[in-house]
Amino acid sequence: MTKHKILSFGELLLRLSSSGESFLGEDGQVVVFPGGSEANVAASLGQWGVPCSYLSCIPENDLTSQILSALTSLGVDVSPSLLGGDRLGLYFLLSANGLSKGEVVYDRKYSAFSQLKPGMINWDRVLDDYTWFHWSALTPALNESLAAVCQEALDVARAKGLVVSVDLNYRNRLWNYGKDPIEVMPALLSSCNVVMGNIWAANKMLGTSVLDTLGRDTAPDVYFEHARESAQEVFSLLPQCQQVAYTFRFMDTASHNLLYGTYHTREADFMSAINETDRVIDRIGSGDAFMAGLIYALVEGKSGQETIDTATAAGFKKLFVKGDFGNGDL
Repeated sequence: MTKHKILSFGELLLRLSSSGESFLGEDGQVVVFPGGSEANVAASLGQWGVPCSYLSCIPENDLTSQILSALTSLGVDVSPSLLGGDRLGLYFLLSANGLSKGEVVYDRKYSAFSQLKPGMINWDRVLDDYTWFHWSALTPALNESLAAVCQEALDVARAKGLVVSVDLNYRNRLWNYGKDPIEVMPALLSSCNVVMGNIWAANKMLGTSVLDTLGRDTAPDVYFEHARESAQEVFSLLPQCQQVAYTFRFMDTASHNLLYGTYHTREADFMSAINETDRVIDRIGSGDAFMAGLIYALVEGKSGQETIDTATAAGFKKLFVKGDFGNGDL
């Protein structure tokens, strides 16, 4: 079994949320957490003992030093990260835990990471010591230059024979530079071996089929069949892709969440148990924990059923952990 070393690439963010029901809460306090999808994935992998590093571009100040120290304490090598620029990207969560009001306001323009341009990272040197490269659709959503940076990285990763994984995070509020995902993502995804997301994100980014009639009341076995069909379309569109995983997450009330997942290879399809809870601490980062669980299972060479069970369990357990990072439970 290959001993993998993983590099996760993306924007380090600060999350600001209230300590109460309204944004400022009754006591006017705002709670701050470090985060960002790719950092969240690295934080989980580091806690599970998977050799992993994190690459971002961040301003050099005491705040970012504290965040990098926190990642280091979780087992993540942050030495590839670049120091420069003037500001760290922010996002404001308009509720205490991503529940009653799951709305997010982004403040990411002109961040240090958003100013990255092609040629600024020597990907041939950076990727020389790794066997796996992880990124997400959040990065090319920010601007055209970052889409080009992703293409640079992916070209080198593929040439070096790295496993490439991607999370199809779709945030419509980020895609505001005149390009739709379907115009940008297919070329980037052509280098990917492992694709995670949901059937709706796959539709937005690759044009795969999804029915308008699907909803909260659609039975899991029906969703499983649609997931299987969607995954087969992904495989036909992306010859390099060997694994597809989808999450199904539904929130009926502020405290009730339902989560399950599907996993697909070119030969077989698997579905997790249905996980349901009326006690949620923080739903932010549960998709990233699922992604990390998927990577962990693949690195460990688990069976198809074990892979989706591991990924789904990691995503579900994150619902009971405050902040964006998971707590290392598998």
